Amino acid sequence: MKIEQVEVFILSDRNTGARMDASFVDGLAFVRLRTSDGIVGISEIFAVPPKVTQAVLDGPDSLFGAMLIGQEFAHPRDIWKKLYENRLFDNRRGWLIMCLGGVDVALWDIYGKKKGSPVWQLMREGNQPIDTPGNKAMPYCTVVSDQWDRESVLRQQVERVVALREAGYRAFKIEPIQQEAQTIIELTKLVRNELDVDDILCVDVVYSWNSVEEALKVIEEIAEYNIMFVETPFSIDRIDLYSQLTARSCIPIAAGEYTTTRWEFLHLMNEGGVSVLQPYITTCGGLTEAARIVDIAQQASKLVCPGNWSTHVLGTATLHIAAGSPICPTYELAPTEIYGSILRKALEELAPPVVDGTVFVPNAPGIGFNLPDELEASFSVN
Repeated sequence: MKIEQVEVFILSDRNTGARMDASFVDGLAFVRLRTSDGIVGISEIFAVPPKVTQAVLDGPDSLFGAMLIGQEFAHPRDIWKKLYENRLFDNRRGWLIMCLGGVDVALWDIYGKKKGSPVWQLMREGNQPIDTPGNKAMPYCTVVSDQWDRESVLRQQVERVVALREAGYRAFKIEPIQQEAQTIIELTKLVRNELDVDDILCVDVVYSWNSVEEALKVIEEIAEYNIMFVETPFSIDRIDLYSQLTARSCIPIAAGEYTTTRWEFLHLMNEGGVSVLQPYITTCGGLTEAARIVDIAQQASKLVCPGNWSTHVLGTATLHIAAGSPICPTYELAPTEIYGSILRKALEELAPPVVDGTVFVPNAPGIGFNLPDELEASFSVN
């Protein structure tokens, strides 16, 4: 099987009348690969500027396009190794790894279609047999505010959790960003009071704290509310603070949304003591690398809760990791019920639905997400 075409297209909420909230998509890059057999695979590439993605992947004159077009491949891991090792000298992290992650997801999509099997069934092919807890996974809803004054944070995030709970979700993450300690504590209490005892609740302070004592002051107060994890307490570069906090915290600490490759995740675990890893599937280096991250986490008795503050295209790819591992109790979802992005809503309608708080993994060959030409045309921008 040979790669014949590599192209990038950009989708956006521009000119749709979508509400300008945190979910607004102002240019999201997608990569599409086509093989000599006529099989097509796609992936979005979250958090990489579109023009960067075009320079790396759009056509035969792009950086990776020149290496991919005409390339024979038997397995996505073969291409992953080729592209990664090609940039060992100058770019083992950052945007190129994220673009490699997009290529990898698209290749797994093609590989699954070629084999006639869903990706989650193929992920451990040639390795240990897949050990799955079932054929579904539970998404946790990330809840943010439109305004960030104390009153708005308390009111909007509680109201949104209540609305999502009524819609059938059972796992939630609140984000009291840059709030005083008492606001974080109060919001956590108010939200937990609206949930059942078995509902999952997580707290993301988004790198807000500067000291271990500041973090512990809040963590010890909210521990009684059955918190699955506290996410990103410090700048991701302050591994020293993570190490000190994880040694003392009574709540597991989570991180990983900016982290690329298993090597950085090993650093988070071994040096920072982080016990809940949150790889974004394209950011970390693709499904190939995400599976490796799950392997090393399982060996170290850690959890993996994959992140995805993006659309249901990446969310569907994420589902293949989350449903395929016993150490992935939940994965992140940006629920369109409470946000204004019209593009996100249109893509959600094509994705596996949430039923009683869980999502069944697709059984269609490949990733299981097909993007109609008319939707692409409706949201396409130059």
